[in-house]
Amino acid sequence: MKNIKIEINLEVFESVSELPISIQNLMNKAHKARNNAYAPYSFFNVGAALQLETGEIITGNNQENAAYPSGLCAERVAIFHAGSQHPNMKVTSMALTAGSVKKTNKTPIPPCGACRQVLAEYEVKQEQPIEIYFMGETGKVVKSNSVKDLLPLIFDSSYL
Repeated sequence: MKNIKIEINLEVFESVSELPISIQNLMNKAHKARNNAYAPYSFFNVGAALQLETGEIITGNNQENAAYPSGLCAERVAIFHAGSQHPNMKVTSMALTAGSVKKTNKTPIPPCGACRQVLAEYEVKQEQPIEIYFMGETGKVVKSNSVKDLLPLIFDSSYL
């Protein structure tokens, strides 16, 4: 038997104000996107903003549906839009903010498993890591230098 140890390093910032100005701007766009989320069933609003290598920012928010599996998370709305409208552009960073309408959440909330898989695919495709910054509604912000830090054993096309 062989034992494999996987370690990741994440950076934790006490607040958005500690982030570089460009990332503060990205997170502010994610906050604005969260305000437009359509979440009448979960009451859990998520906003995402991603930056392309050109500097352009694309936003997304979660979109629910009464047929629950038909909805999409904010991360996938943003990344699919980027892939559709800017297929050859690399994504350099993504900011996420999430929270419940029913309570204030200060705990950093990472992407769900499905979004991690989708983001990993884009990271592999572009052969460049995507920095992921995530937070609750307020408070601490966590930075991951790559989706691989959030999903270290990715499944990609090399297995097919």
